[in-house]
Amino acid sequence: MAELGYLTALRRDGGRLAEAVRDLRAPVPACPGWDVAELVWHTGEVHWFWQRIASGAVSGPDDYREPSRPAEGELVAWFAEGVEVLAGTLSALDPAEPRWTWGRPDAGFIQRRMALETAVHCWDALSAAGRDEPVERELAVDGIDEFLRFFLPDAPPAGFRTDVHLHATDGPGEWLVRPSGAGWSVTSEHTKATTAVRGTASDLLLLLWRRKGPEDVEVLGDARALEEFVDVSQLN
Repeated sequence: MAELGYLTALRRDGGRLAEAVRDLRAPVPACPGWDVAELVWHTGEVHWFWQRIASGAVSGPDDYREPSRPAEGELVAWFAEGVEVLAGTLSALDPAEPRWTWGRPDAGFIQRRMALETAVHCWDALSAAGRDEPVERELAVDGIDEFLRFFLPDAPPAGFRTDVHLHATDGPGEWLVRPSGAGWSVTSEHTKATTAVRGTASDLLLLLWRRKGPEDVEVLGDARALEEFVDVSQLN
């Protein structure tokens, strides 16, 4: 996706997240231990952090100071305002502009990460409101690519031999992921694997992010291998 597409997605899904809030005390099933207030605060604080990085106000995590948490009655409005401030900051930057990130050190990485972070947390908020609405397909495909590039450990765990084929059923998109020496091989080829997983791009993305389970997709082959694969990802 182009950077303008990411900013459109950020604004759209940020707005959908805010609109979905009905009860700040409602639990968020996808994030055990969180209520909606914690979800809104977390997502808004992530936006705040990356806006500070993108704007050049701070050069990295060592310079960062967390904002004061708004009162609950002001939380959603604070979040919505932060979405627009972040999108405005990012829209003024060339994607190649150097910036600190934990991935690729440029503004384009932040644009992509913020669109995808917001999309997944938008799904969390919708789910808390009883609405299982998919991540937009093009963004979900891009999110799978991002996940497989940046959210697997640098090296497979010792003894890990699983290879997984992910296949989107709602349009183009397939990925073959294999342990390869000290790293991973990720290709778009269509071939047999220990485990094949078929589902919509949204469901595959949400599976990788542990929002959905194997029962929400079609799993062919070794189902335990799929669980092992998801378990090795670098998620907080």
